Parts: sequence; structure tokens; C-alpha cells
Amino acid sequence: MPVNPVYATAVGASLSMFSMFRWNIRITGAEHVPRLGPAVLATNHVSYLDFIFAGYGAREQGRRVRFVAKAEVFDHAVTGPLMRGMRHIRVERGGDTEATMREVAAALGEGDVVGMFPEGTISRSFVPLAGRPGAARMAIENRVPLVPGALWGSHRIFTKGRSFTPARGTAVSIDFGPPVAYEPGEDPLAVHERLMTAIGALVDRAQRRYPQRPAGPEDAWWQPAHLGGSAPTPEEAAATAREEAEERRRRHGTDDRGRTADGT
Repeated sequence: MPVNPVYATAVGASLSMFSMFRWNIRITGAEHVPRLGPAVLATNHVSYLDFIFAGYGAREQGRRVRFVAKAEVFDHAVTGPLMRGMRHIRVERGGDTEATMREVAAALGEGDVVGMFPEGTISRSFVPLAGRPGAARMAIENRVPLVPGALWGSHRIFTKGRSFTPARGTAVSIDFGPPVAYEPGEDPLAVHERLMTAIGALVDRAQRRYPQRPAGPEDAWWQPAHLGGSAPTPEEAAATAREEAEERRRRHGTDDRGRTADGT
């Protein structure tokens, strides 16, 4: 794999941050990420740092992940140059999906691992959303493994509606499962459903095995409602997401219904 100086620098900075805050990072199932050749890696999405942790987990197999990310991240003054330098893949909300799919196909054709979050946005309930079939389509059209993953604990550090809180010793789990089986030419929606079932099972296991618990009622915000926490229920989170989408449509004067490769 050719050395990418920007990617190498970003990895070094991440490792320094992990060490500084002594985060307790646990990785399981890394053997499901192929050591060689292309693959699509799809995980749940609970934190702004998920791409860092998912990429860190893939490093166990010596892989460097190129993530499909929203245009807003590329347009940011700080993150934009980093995203371009690390050769991540831009996707426009409601934009040219086929252009993104061609770029993904080129990356997979080069033998890269392409990462994405099928939910398309951070889940405020911390329970996986239904998502859209972009990851399944990428894998099917390019005939590459579709590897499911689960991230848990990263939301305690930095998630939607909360400030960056790098508490020392925070546990973060990174779990991968066996590739989702599919037939050539199969309906991406059917494969997507199997993918989200696999991701959901990995997330549920991670939540139940998580070694830390809320310190008290005020700290229960990061625990899902169905496990006794005070996070919004999926229904409450969905209502908030609809309100945000409507506000975004009003602000930008668009209908926001166009599907993109990452399902946003």
C-alpha cells in the first residue's frame, strides 16, 4: 500500500489522542476485515469520531479505510483538507449519486476498503436507524465483501448535541462481524436489510457487554432507553430528525429527498 503522508499523520495524531486520554479501546472480529483486496465496511453511527474508531479497528488487519462522507465535512476549513488528503470520498446531499458510485468503484478497483455509515446520520437514540441501501449497492455492484460493524462508547466522547468530552478511561468497543452473504445481482434493499440486522445484533451485543455504566441519573443520557437510560427512544429521535430535516429544507430551499450513496 503506497504511503499517504496525510493519512499517516492523521493516524499518528489519533493514536496520540488515544494514549493521552487512556481510552479503553477493545476490538473484536477484526479478522472479518480482509487483509488484502477490496471490501465495503459498514457500521452504525453514534459519534462524530466513528470514522476514526472504525478505521482504527481495520488497522488490526493492516487496512486503511477510505470513507464516504458528506460534502459538508469536505467544505469545512479544518476537516476539508484532511478529508481530501486522506482520499476519502465526497457525497453531495441530493447530488449526483452515480458520480459517487463511480468514485467508490474506482477505489474498490484499486483494492481499497471503502467505509460508510448506512444510516446516513448519527442516531440520537443510539439504536441503529433503518438507513438506506448505499453500502449494499456498492458491494453488490463491485462484487466485494460487505463487512458489518458496531461502534459503542464513542458517543460518550463526542456526539450530536453534545460538546467534546474526552473523559479519561472511557471504554470504546469496535466490533466486526462476518461478511453479509448476497447473490450477484440481488436486490440491494434485501441485502441492506440483512446488513442492518447484522449491525443491529453487533450493536446490541456491544451495549450489553459494555463494561461501564452511567455514574448517575444525569449521566444516563448515553444509555439507550430500552436499557434504562435517558436517551431518546427511536420514535422520539425520529421526530427530532424530521423537524431538523424540515428546518434544513426551509433554510436551503430544497426538498432534501434525493437519495445519495450514503443514504442521506
